[in-house]
Amino acid sequence: MTRDVAGGSPRGFEPHPSRAEILGEVHARPFRPAATPRVFLAYAFAVDRERLEADRAFLDRLCRARGEPGPGPASRHHVVPFGGGFLKWERHAEFVGYTWDGPASDADTPFGALPTTHPFGSDFAQPGPLLVAIRLDLLADRGDLAGDVDRFDAASRCVAEAYGGSGLAITDFRQDGDGHTRILVRDRSLNDQQAGALIQRLIEIETYRTLAMLGLPTAQGVAPEVRRIERDLAAITTEIRSTTGLAANRGLLERLSGLTADLEAHAADVSYRFGATRAYDQIVKDLLAALHEHHVPGHGTWTNFLARRSDPAMRTVASIQERMNDLSRKLTRAAQLLRTRVDVDLEQQNRDLLESMNTRARRQLLLQQTVEGLSVAAVSYYVVGLVGYVLKAAKEAHLLPIDPGLATGLAVPVVLGCVFLLVRSIRKAHAPDGEH
Repeated sequence: MTRDVAGGSPRGFEPHPSRAEILGEVHARPFRPAATPRVFLAYAFAVDRERLEADRAFLDRLCRARGEPGPGPASRHHVVPFGGGFLKWERHAEFVGYTWDGPASDADTPFGALPTTHPFGSDFAQPGPLLVAIRLDLLADRGDLAGDVDRFDAASRCVAEAYGGSGLAITDFRQDGDGHTRILVRDRSLNDQQAGALIQRLIEIETYRTLAMLGLPTAQGVAPEVRRIERDLAAITTEIRSTTGLAANRGLLERLSGLTADLEAHAADVSYRFGATRAYDQIVKDLLAALHEHHVPGHGTWTNFLARRSDPAMRTVASIQERMNDLSRKLTRAAQLLRTRVDVDLEQQNRDLLESMNTRARRQLLLQQTVEGLSVAAVSYYVVGLVGYVLKAAKEAHLLPIDPGLATGLAVPVVLGCVFLLVRSIRKAHAPDGEH
């Protein structure tokens, strides 16, 4: 029976560009069997795209130097034999992880000298800033729980039985002199598959617990800005209650727009970190649930300790994010209120302007009518004068049987009427539609 290879396509169908990555993700971090006794060193380094490519090139050189194939350009997981054990490389969204397991130098004593065959010596090229450093010893159980727990700080010591008591995991989440978080796993009756699964989950718990805590400094750093914006918003809201006038409201709206821009800039800066913190914290909770740990009388469990120590930090992150979201809503409502007031002020200003224009128009109409009356009188005066000259000439020529002065006086009403009708017809001819 043939099987489809990840990235291939049955019957020659054209695959989706992400098909290989999607199918391979399910198998990206398989549990590797672990045989007791064993020592594990695990590191996580923060990387960006440029550093990731340099790290991939380093790993490729390391693999080829040992006659092994290096990781492919799209690989997210790679394992190579190294120093009597295996070196596992994993690529994540914002970090790369290296885990090496090798033979324990002392099968009876925890945290003895490290094997000299581990790969993290002077030749190891650190890909980025160190985030996580773990040393985990998997040793057979000697029945000396008191002696084991005494190796850890009593203030933060966690002891838990896993897989129905088949394994015992002890840590205090503190760094030793080499900067490692120490974890001791006692094998009571674990098979190799169970041991491998337990080891990987414990390493991932410490890794993702540390990554989740990256959100706390970010939240603490942005908290003063959030408080400042809250105070400024409260001051603006108080001023809104007593401020009137278009210019004053526009000034408040500009200040409010500045606060909104500041908040959105900070939200954009922290949104990824806060989202990653929530995701990592949920991964830790899921991993703890998968351990099915049992309480050892007289000692705290991993779940209870992390809930007591990590949950306050997670609540701080969630609180800052909720405050920012609530502040964004308040800024939006305040801006809407101010825009409404500005719109009302603009409408009032426009209404006053229209009333002023109407007043000026009425005055212009009255002035025009006055000018028209004066024009009729002036024109009539000149016309009557012309008529008088004509009548005097007619009298001298013996063509007018009556006195010219009397005839001129009689012509005045006629001239006035004619001039008035003429001016009125001219005004109507030049007036806009609807103003006749």
